[in-house]
Parts: sequence; C-alpha cells; structure tokens
Amino acid sequence: MRNYQICTNCVMDTSDSNITFDDQGVCDHCTGFRIHVAPKWHPDETGRQMFSRTVEEIRQSGKGKEFDCIIGLSGGLDSSFLLHLVVTEFQLRPLVFHVDGGWNTDIAVNNIQVMVEKLGLELFTEVINWEEMKDFQLAFFKSGVPHIDTPQDHAFIATLYQFANKHDIKYILNGGNISTECVRNPLEFLYYGTDMRQLRDIQKQFCTIELKTYPFSDVLFHKVYLRYFRGLKVVKPLDWMPYTKAMARETLSREYGWKPYPQKHFESRFTKFYEGYWLPERFGFDTRRVQFSSLILTDQMTREEALSQLERPAYDPETIAHEFDYIAKKLGITSEELRGYFEMPLKSYRDYDNSLWMFNFGAKVLQAIGVEKAIKR
Repeated sequence: MRNYQICTNCVMDTSDSNITFDDQGVCDHCTGFRIHVAPKWHPDETGRQMFSRTVEEIRQSGKGKEFDCIIGLSGGLDSSFLLHLVVTEFQLRPLVFHVDGGWNTDIAVNNIQVMVEKLGLELFTEVINWEEMKDFQLAFFKSGVPHIDTPQDHAFIATLYQFANKHDIKYILNGGNISTECVRNPLEFLYYGTDMRQLRDIQKQFCTIELKTYPFSDVLFHKVYLRYFRGLKVVKPLDWMPYTKAMARETLSREYGWKPYPQKHFESRFTKFYEGYWLPERFGFDTRRVQFSSLILTDQMTREEALSQLERPAYDPETIAHEFDYIAKKLGITSEELRGYFEMPLKSYRDYDNSLWMFNFGAKVLQAIGVEKAIKR
C-alpha cells in the first residue's frame, strides 16, 4: 500500500495505482500531456484548414453514394456537437447511426430526436437483443471485474464498424477529443473493451445463454483489416478546431433545445449507475477525476473547482436505493442479488484471459508511425 497523494496540478491521485509524480508533485498524466500531446494538437485555424482538406477527401469518397461518412450518435455532448459541426459548417452527408443497448435515458432519446429532426437527417437505429445483452452484463457482474460496462461499449463499437463495412462507407467520424478526454482512465478500472480473449473467457464462465446475435468484433478486424485492407479511416474532427464543453453545451442548447446531463456518459442509465456509484464505491475510483483533470489541462476548469465538486458524490444518496432497485429489476434479478455482486471479492482484468500484450505492442507501433498519440492509460 502506498501513501495517498494527489497531483498538485490536476486532481488525479493514487486511486490510479500506476500514477507517478515528479519532484513538484505533478503527475505523469500532466507531464505526458505537456510533452507528447499538446505540441501536436492544433485546435485552431491551422487545424481547421487541415480538416478542410480531409473534408474534400470524404466528399470524393462519397460521390455517387447516399452517404459520405458515418457518425455514431449517442445523444451525448461530443457526438451531438460533432453532428452539428459537420452538417452545418462542412455540409457533409453522414449516415447517423445509433445503437440501442436498452439503457437510453429519456434525455438521450429526446436529444437524438431533436437533432436529427432539425438537421433533416434520417436516423438508423440498431437494437441489441435485450436477453443477450442482459445476460452478458450479468456475466460481468458475476466476474467481479470493475469494467462491467464493457458489454454495452463493445456492442456500440462493433455494430458501428460492421455497419460502415456493410454500407461501404470509408470514413467514420468520431466524437473522441483531446479537449475533454486528454487524461485516460486507468486500465485497471476501464480495461480494453475489444479484448476478445477476455470477453470470450467471461462469456464462457458466466453467461447462461448463447449469444447468437450479440455483435462481437475483434480489434484486429477494425484496427487492421478494415483500416488497411478495406480503406476505412477514423477521423476525429473535434481535435482540429476550437472545442470546449461550455461552447458545445451553449450551441446545442440554443440551436436544438438539447438538454445537458449531470455528468459525461450519463446518457446511459446503466453507465450513470456504473460510473456514478458502482466504480467509486466498490473499487474506489471516481471517473470525474479523469474528466475534471482533462478540463484542467485544457484550461476549462480550475483545480479548485474540481476539488470542490469532488467533495460531493456523483450519485444522489437519497435516490441510490431506487437506482439499485431499477437496475436489478431491469436485469431480471433481485436487489439483494445485485448488492451481493457489490460485496463480492474484487477482481480485475488480470484474473481472466486477456491479450494485453497485443494491445501494448499495437499501441507502440501506432504511436511510432504517428497514427495515435501517446497518452497514458
């Protein structure tokens, strides 16, 4: 056990067991951003011009087709603003795609609807088989690992890539961005959601039904085959121009009547329960530390503001019992059974088969050739 320490610059602390600090008490998340990310990040006119050239490539690839790119729309802030941006400012013709994993909040449903209606777009929705999703999520609860949101995340990623491949769309526009996500969640809490070896091991040990239609996708399929053999490219436009959380909220609210969420990723009722309660209370890790630290490093939040907000839990203590009952009932179990999973021994990705070596090797290769930025995870 190490002594508790918190970064003197952001709010990352030793709840990330791999964190290190320099002589001034600044953590490696901060130094990594300053050295490896900030110098190559151009959220300015230079970036906009660079993206404008990519826009022309996207248009050329979509000539004679109904769509020239695809965007996965969750109803969250980043994907919603991305859709607004590429349609209104760059006149692209995206296939707007949504994956319904069974946990959409009413706010998310409304945010998706108001955007596609005002922009005059058609929404394609893929509904995941609920019985299979439910059983797979219960399998992760039974496994004891912290990354119980993996079944939902994996389904979203896999379905999006498969849909792009099916419709021969060469560009996926992704709302991921440095501005609000430059600090990564520690791997011990949010493990790789595309590690098929781990997914299959947990499925084999804990699932009670066959996952006949659940959309599995090996990382080699979408990182290697689709990229280098099918010519599919993933572009993150929000990294190429000014983008802040406050600006996006104000724009979406004004233009569409878009409603904000209490916290990032809370467009999913399950993710709200998982990140707001399950992860910090069972495993001692609060994802707001990552989110706030990203905002601190990109000058959107002060450290004092972050510390003040962290004094309050991400969940409402007065309604958490109701949340337990809701999640349990939706999963088809009792609240007592769900609390039993909460109290069981802690496990991690290391307790199950995994391909971490392959992810580490692949990350080093992609960073070496400049495809991905070296951000600590």
